Amino acid sequence: MIRLPILFVAAALSMAAQSRFQFTEVDSRHWLISEDGKPVFVYNHGPILAPGFPEKMARSTYLHPVYLPDGRVITDDFNPDHPHHRVISWMWPVVIWNGRNEDLWTVGKVKQKYSGQKTWKGGASEASLSVRNHWYITDSGETIVIEWVDINIHAAVQGTRRLDFRLRFEAVKDPVELRGDPTQNKGFGGFNMRFAKRDEPKPGAATVIRTEKGINEKDGVNEVHRWAQVEGFFAGKPGGARVIDDQANPNYPNNGWM
Repeated sequence: MIRLPILFVAAALSMAAQSRFQFTEVDSRHWLISEDGKPVFVYNHGPILAPGFPEKMARSTYLHPVYLPDGRVITDDFNPDHPHHRVISWMWPVVIWNGRNEDLWTVGKVKQKYSGQKTWKGGASEASLSVRNHWYITDSGETIVIEWVDINIHAAVQGTRRLDFRLRFEAVKDPVELRGDPTQNKGFGGFNMRFAKRDEPKPGAATVIRTEKGINEKDGVNEVHRWAQVEGFFAGKPGGARVIDDQANPNYPNNGWM
């Protein structure tokens, strides 16, 4: 089980004391979560493929777009530089099952799929979306992992919104081993967030990666942090998001890639 809160920060704006959340089935692939009529995020439960990309890049069960409390989009999908990045998602480059070494990270021969079960609960100050998915081998269709996703959405307060993620994975039959990328000892994999393009170059608008240890000047390979955030200018105004490793996670903090 993995727990990860994310804080989204935008320029301050006034909010009503009570907020209502809405769940909208946009179509057969998208659910829109809104607060007081303003979009929070879209959950893509059906297969998504952008024009110009090969069929193998089709993917599902991830969040995009994700919005700052003032309505600006903070995420990016199907970026030509890293087309496998799918915004707020969770995937691993090494999935070992039944003697096979497959890749969920780059949309390889193991993929995630919505299982047709969801629960939505709305409220005045928070809401929750729970979804059941599964991982399957593309050439055989065999399900190897059941995935439960619980997202708790808190009302925006003073330009900040918090999302809490709880991820649970269960091997169906044979054991499944998950590992980070072994290439050059990078180790990346797991919970991922792809940010939208920032306003650069522009005076005072440089992107900053910050952790509890201060500003990072380079990728945090094999570094362990309690949290990490990206700050920059999005659509002309400052904004950002922080990913926090929940203290309830085993061996907290034990992430090694930022």
